[in-house]
Amino acid sequence: MNLESQIDLFSRGAVEVLSREDLGNALKRGKPLRVKLGVDPTSPDIHLGHTVVLQKMRQFQEAGHQAVLIIGDFTALIGDPSGKNSTRPPVSEAEIEVNAKTYLEQIGKVVDISKLEIRRNSEWLAPLKLKDILSLASKVTVARLLERDDFQKRLKANAPVSFHELLYPIMQGYDSVMIKADVELGGIDQTFNLVMGRNLQREFAQVPQVCLMTPILTGLDGTHKMSKSLGNHIGVHDAPDTMFGRCMSIQDAMMLDWFTLLTTEPVMEMKDLIASAPRDAKLRLSETITGRFHGAEAAKGARERWDRVVVNKEIPADIPEFAIPAGELKDGSIGLARLLVLVGFATSNSDGRRLIEQGGLTVDGEKVSDPGAFAAKTGQVLRAGKKNRFVRLKA
Repeated sequence: MNLESQIDLFSRGAVEVLSREDLGNALKRGKPLRVKLGVDPTSPDIHLGHTVVLQKMRQFQEAGHQAVLIIGDFTALIGDPSGKNSTRPPVSEAEIEVNAKTYLEQIGKVVDISKLEIRRNSEWLAPLKLKDILSLASKVTVARLLERDDFQKRLKANAPVSFHELLYPIMQGYDSVMIKADVELGGIDQTFNLVMGRNLQREFAQVPQVCLMTPILTGLDGTHKMSKSLGNHIGVHDAPDTMFGRCMSIQDAMMLDWFTLLTTEPVMEMKDLIASAPRDAKLRLSETITGRFHGAEAAKGARERWDRVVVNKEIPADIPEFAIPAGELKDGSIGLARLLVLVGFATSNSDGRRLIEQGGLTVDGEKVSDPGAFAAKTGQVLRAGKKNRFVRLKA
């Protein structure tokens, strides 16, 4: 692959590259590039949004470059302020350790773990003494730190910005110095942190890294970025049927972005398919994404079950059974909203009533609208919501 083709490959799908010329110069040196990605294990799971930048790292691996994953076990104690309108709550060292292990298991679904250099930034950050921190901090002005959009918004809203949060981008930038990164990857919301690494490398007489920022994946709500805290995510460990069904729930307007960011399908061909046959396009998208994480056979099975259960309204053969506790029945009846709580379809009676009143529940294929007394009988099948949850009653 010639130089221009490599530059085009690595730049494809990126929102911004600082800078394309620097990337070309780095590739001209003819040595494998050290390509850095930092992750703070502040939660146990990763979702499809995280895989956008992981796939970019995989591209570098496949081209023979050295991918370096920084587990931010030290910076996670501070908490990345990117995109936050308040100070992050602290995460314990024990939680970080557990999360780091699950991160690696899940990241292995996208990148080649066997060829991945894995480092923890506690290696070089934990031993720093106060004089070392002062020396490092002296290389960055307060004015530069306060240029950060997240801090600007908080200050305008009279919301606090804690001093330790000002240290976060400096610490993350120092990671690039310590591993001598040639390229750093991150979402567009990480631009400030990545550029900080580039600037600090100059201060330490290193060649500044290329910063390659990828787009942010919109979540299932069609509005906000995919986030577990917002509940609009699809986890890479979600079961095939769950992953397929959630992909099928996205808005048509989101499909082209998802094809572009989450698959290797030909973009122009997918654009034409979306325009001419949006349902077929969504089925292809859902099967492609599910197959990426669970294999082609599992994805095919998920699609077949979707057709049977959702399209043809069939009842799965392996649905769970639920025996209604005798104490909950009165003359053979039970409040239907209460029953939904017991079987796990609702979190509260009010949640159950809402589901029923919005037409989200069927009993033996017939919609029900009364959340009150329900004559329960053995063998009745309840089906709830867009997730198509089923249960067979034993009264």
